[in-house]
Amino acid sequence: MTEHGTSSDIWAEGSNSETFDLDRAHVFHSWSAQGALQPKVFASGLGSRIWDFEGNTFLDFSSQLVNTNIGHQHPAVVDAIQRQAAIQVTLAPQHASLVRGRAARAITNLAPDGHNKVFFTNGGADAAENAIRMARLHTGKHKVLSFYRSYHGNTGAAITATGDPRRWPNEFAYGHVHFFGPYLYRSAFWATTPEEECERALQHLEQVIQFEGADTIGAILIETVVGTAGVLIPPDGYLAGVHDLCDRYGIVYIADEVMAGFGRTGAWLAIDHWNAKPDLIIFAKGSNSGYVPLGGVIISDEIAATFDERVFPGGLTYSGHPLACASALATIEAMTNDGIVEHARDIGERVIGPGLRELAERHEVIGEVRGLGVFWALDLVTDRATREPLAPYGGSSPAMAALTSACVARGLLPFVNFNRLHVVPPCIVTADEAKEGLAILDEAFAEIGSFYRG
Repeated sequence: MTEHGTSSDIWAEGSNSETFDLDRAHVFHSWSAQGALQPKVFASGLGSRIWDFEGNTFLDFSSQLVNTNIGHQHPAVVDAIQRQAAIQVTLAPQHASLVRGRAARAITNLAPDGHNKVFFTNGGADAAENAIRMARLHTGKHKVLSFYRSYHGNTGAAITATGDPRRWPNEFAYGHVHFFGPYLYRSAFWATTPEEECERALQHLEQVIQFEGADTIGAILIETVVGTAGVLIPPDGYLAGVHDLCDRYGIVYIADEVMAGFGRTGAWLAIDHWNAKPDLIIFAKGSNSGYVPLGGVIISDEIAATFDERVFPGGLTYSGHPLACASALATIEAMTNDGIVEHARDIGERVIGPGLRELAERHEVIGEVRGLGVFWALDLVTDRATREPLAPYGGSSPAMAALTSACVARGLLPFVNFNRLHVVPPCIVTADEAKEGLAILDEAFAEIGSFYRG
């Protein structure tokens, strides 16, 4: 040991017990009461699997935080990070970096026409924060509208734009208003068809605009496919309707693609499914599978021009970090060469979607199945007739805890939130792995069948 109490060999072989003990002694965790935490230990992974120091292996149906789109330890991306580290490990954002420029070009090539610049950030929250700032400065209007069912990040404006309960203890930012987006299964508009839900949700949004004052609203911020709050797929016509309202009232349309982008829905960007044309697009996780912290704002030419002569009052020390940009370039190249986006779409249509619907036929606790690509959610209920959720909004329940335990005990790492189980494996998950995960879910749902009371 050195005099500072750290190991002289930071790469020395570890153990489950050492890792757990160090974590509980020194690591403060996100979104958690610290005292009761029992974090699982993981040492490494490959592809769709992750394991601990004792060799216990889990099929990762969470993609961690829905970000390891190309799987764990993709060799081409790991190699790119290592090669870039040997060339230029860091560079301040005020200088020009070759790898940063190439990454920006590659990312804008995936965006709709008329989006040619990227403001790089360290993650999705930073991206939301700066997109909101750009919209406010571009329009001269301060209010931001966003869904109640949404998550946009941990920082000031981003957490206040968030709709879910994580917002409640953090509402210290200015000028945020929430509205109901489309969610037919639990419609706020008494709709019975997707067409009704779309029409009424747009009517609701226009009323909010009118009652809040269009002259005060700078941006509407929407997750193209709502992620953590439920994998909510917008009905056909909704995003086009949002775009039309933004044009009519002089509002910037910001598409949050942090979770839905870069192959997750079986398209490069989720907006591609509906030919949506936002003014600003925020991205993060999927752009490099979270290998190095990275996010950004893809900026329309019109908004970028606002800051040709006017200073943009924002920046980050690690904006466009060379290692992060190298990992994004390598990720986009790997996804292109390996056909990962197309694979995600195919595995969703051919294996995951049909498999989940078969589970719903066997287990009444599954109220609804919804998703695209490798982005799915099961809305779990105690009664299909009343659609009473299996856990309360903003909380968990013994049933959800039992479901999680049943999955983990069988070697599946799940993603759960409130009354939902999200099925979000890496985009590279094979058909055999997907079927393996579905078989585990089948057993886990059988184990909690007693919680259904309908």
